[in-house]
Amino acid sequence: MSEGHFPARRAVIKGAGLAVGAGLLSALAPAAAAPGEADLWSGEYWARKGDVALYLYRKRVGAPVRGEPPRPVLFLVHGSSISSRPLFDLEVPGRGDYSLMNVFARRGFDVWTMDHENYGRSSRTSGNSDVASGVEDLEAAAEVVRRETGRERMHVCGESSGALRAGGFAMVRPERVDRLVLLAFTYKGEGSPTLAKRAEQLAFFRSHNMRPRDRAMIRSIFTRDRPGTSEPEVAEALADAELEFGEQAPTGTYLDMTANLPLVDPRKVHAPVLLARGEHDGIATVEDLGEFFRLLPNNDRQFVILPGLAHSVVLATNRQLFWHVMHAFLTMPAPLAT
Repeated sequence: MSEGHFPARRAVIKGAGLAVGAGLLSALAPAAAAPGEADLWSGEYWARKGDVALYLYRKRVGAPVRGEPPRPVLFLVHGSSISSRPLFDLEVPGRGDYSLMNVFARRGFDVWTMDHENYGRSSRTSGNSDVASGVEDLEAAAEVVRRETGRERMHVCGESSGALRAGGFAMVRPERVDRLVLLAFTYKGEGSPTLAKRAEQLAFFRSHNMRPRDRAMIRSIFTRDRPGTSEPEVAEALADAELEFGEQAPTGTYLDMTANLPLVDPRKVHAPVLLARGEHDGIATVEDLGEFFRLLPNNDRQFVILPGLAHSVVLATNRQLFWHVMHAFLTMPAPLAT
């Protein structure tokens, strides 16, 4: 199924309800499987949001078998500048495993991700792909995941503005969220040097739906807070993978983070929450996140500061610290009744 089947106009879908359609396009084996990867299966799917086609990608150990017990589902939500597979399924030759999808598929999860509207392989429209649009994308994707896996609920993990999308989804569709992981999240944005710098371009974000996103910008993701927290080879591999989709990205989440915070009300997030930040992350202060954490109504919650990491948690040199805390959180045993 090609994007040509779905006329991509934001104006059309504004008045349309969410519509979902999906088809398994292929069962993809890794092109050159590294040791330990031969057992990984992958598949591509499409969801529909009105006239917008949304690309979904799935990884797990072994192909799905009808009638098998469902595995826990982990859905990964990308941020403002990088689409799903370059962020969550990146190959960096000779530098170890950078695919978060591989890591958690090997740990028994059925791992999914998606390109939001105007990102990656999904439809291009006249919209700016703000956080509200991203929540609608997740609603459409959740229907595909439910049908394909048999799971009504899924763990959701978002990084940066992906965490805002994930948190927004948890507010409006709490029945679909099991446990929620918010990485490099920002609540009100107060005291954030990254957002203060970004706000200098607020007039541009208000007047344009797309912004430049070239190799230098992608490199800056890894250097703006604390150089040395990510390997230089990672930035180059990420740029190689992402720039296949062009040198622009939507402005919507940048506008939201500089002018419209807060977007996630912690009082309305009822799922268990893991809030994780790199110690050098400039997108939010500890005080900003601490206020959000205190207002969460579910006492099954954790706030973790990861040493030696900056804004990019998923692709950091010390990413194994994040793997550890997220795996522990997602596999937390249920407490005994008291």
